[in-house]
Amino acid sequence: IRYRTRGAVRDVGRALGFSPEQISALTRSMAWWDKREQLPARLRDIGLDPDSPRVVKWLALTEQLIGFPRHLSQHVGGFIISEGPIARLVPVENAAMAERSVIQWDKEDLESLGLLKVDVLALGMLSVIRRALAMAGERRGAALELDDIPPKDVATFDALCDADSIGVFQVESRAQMAMLPRLKPRQFYDLVVQVAIVRPGPIQGDMVHPYLARRNDRTMAARELARLPAPVRDVLERTLGVSIFQEQVMKLAEVAAGFTPGEADELRRAMASWRRKGHMQQFKEKLRIGMKERGYPVDFSEGLCRQIEGFGEYGFPESHAASFALLAYASAWIKRHEPEAFLAALLNSQPMGFYRPAQLIQDARRHGVQVLPADVSHSDWESRLVADAAPRPAVRLGLREIKGLAQAAGEHIEAARRQAPFTSLNDLATRAGLSRAEVDRLAAADALKSLSGHRRAALWAASGLHRQGDLFDTAPPKEECVALPAQAEGESLISDYATTGFTLGRHPLALLRTRLSERRFLRASDLLVTGHGALVRVAGIVTCRQRPGTASGVVFVTLEDETGMNNIIVYSTLAERQRRELLGAHFLGVYGQLQREGQVVHVLAKRLVDLSDWLHDLTTKSRDFH
Repeated sequence: IRYRTRGAVRDVGRALGFSPEQISALTRSMAWWDKREQLPARLRDIGLDPDSPRVVKWLALTEQLIGFPRHLSQHVGGFIISEGPIARLVPVENAAMAERSVIQWDKEDLESLGLLKVDVLALGMLSVIRRALAMAGERRGAALELDDIPPKDVATFDALCDADSIGVFQVESRAQMAMLPRLKPRQFYDLVVQVAIVRPGPIQGDMVHPYLARRNDRTMAARELARLPAPVRDVLERTLGVSIFQEQVMKLAEVAAGFTPGEADELRRAMASWRRKGHMQQFKEKLRIGMKERGYPVDFSEGLCRQIEGFGEYGFPESHAASFALLAYASAWIKRHEPEAFLAALLNSQPMGFYRPAQLIQDARRHGVQVLPADVSHSDWESRLVADAAPRPAVRLGLREIKGLAQAAGEHIEAARRQAPFTSLNDLATRAGLSRAEVDRLAAADALKSLSGHRRAALWAASGLHRQGDLFDTAPPKEECVALPAQAEGESLISDYATTGFTLGRHPLALLRTRLSERRFLRASDLLVTGHGALVRVAGIVTCRQRPGTASGVVFVTLEDETGMNNIIVYSTLAERQRRELLGAHFLGVYGQLQREGQVVHVLAKRLVDLSDWLHDLTTKSRDFH
């Protein structure tokens, strides 16, 4: 892993003695797309003089450090095959993970030497599916395997067409959710295309809109296919005349430009090494010459070159897309038919995926899933399903959701409770071997409610906790029970977010809705019945910011309120003009214009308002620019 601008700024700033507040203010004001020459302007924004000797040194050393190795990073599972011992070529050292070794080269070095590298993908969704199927099978009373999932479930495809895919593998991102109602997958191969089409390759090669148009108009698709030369038509027929997969690009190079299979494989390698700039140029002239010799029109050859060049910015092989589509369908089926098991499995597999537990829990509750809080008298370390009088099980949150609580402490609580129920706070601490700090964390997270009452009462009881030491240690005199008032709803909500990152009470914006309505801010659900082109105001907690390299500087922001998600489009001019609000707000208000395309609804931002002070001490986190 090499230094990039933010990391270099942080480390050099610390070395030069700048305060953590100054360093944090500077890095918060920066974004990945900033140019290095913009650093002086960012320094002025936070009140530092870019011409002062100390700051000049900060900038100069930062510039030198960018690109230098920072730390070793290892693939979670992979290996290299070489003719002789690899240690004769490069130093081999022990990795942090047990029984793993790491070498000091990166994958491009291996490619240059022609060594064979095999990666083993460790997808978090595989763990989710395994856990969810195990829980669902236990609930149903019969083992449930991946092969038992029906392949053509109408309800699952209905949910996908409606973009009901939060937490679903590969199709949960903002771009994928916008594409689902447009592509309308109704069979497995549609999902294969869905997975592959929202990639820089098809987008930059201008293949997305033609494919969607032909998919919605089969007459147009037949007409466009008929215009293609027979060899090309055979390659592109299953994707309606546009190239979406790497294998198609390789085959087109063979049939249209006369590439040998070996040359086509070199083209594949060039497409696979998408971080190398200019690596596709060497093939463009050969493609042009080959297609000209075979009588293809210039516009056709130039179009194909653009598509291939687009794949140089990351295209997707069909084999990968099919594998990913299988997991996408399986996770969508589980979400649709076993939503409780799906939520529990997602929570037990964190960190992973596109959404934090707060968003996953909110989405599950909107789908009717009953979620029970973590409690020492009922919870295991991991979340699990519990049967009750309702026709569906509930999800009992695990103790792992409590920030700062060690897994060993959670497992000790689980093991002690299985021997006998806890009778008091002192009994819990003694039998589970908990420290005072661990009891305090449980109390602050409201996980002692069954033993000590509400959060304040539990914290008071924890402060007077006395664990028996040796035989000569006497317990302090028993104090009178003090009746403390419970926290107000707003205070409890702030404590929930501070200790777990989410709440099972009302959504924060539900408490602010009267104030928001007075300023004419609409809810996410209101947008569904608002007409295209209407001027609207929306507000929400920022859960995600994205700026794809293919989006010409557009920033996409996702806001969450008590009824769902708002999708915001911020063009580059507004992003630069209101940079502080865009990058710094936790609670963002947007004045804009509604855009509707079928079921896809966006708000085109015209003005941004930072409403973070409305949240007071509520701490939220967003997933930014991943």
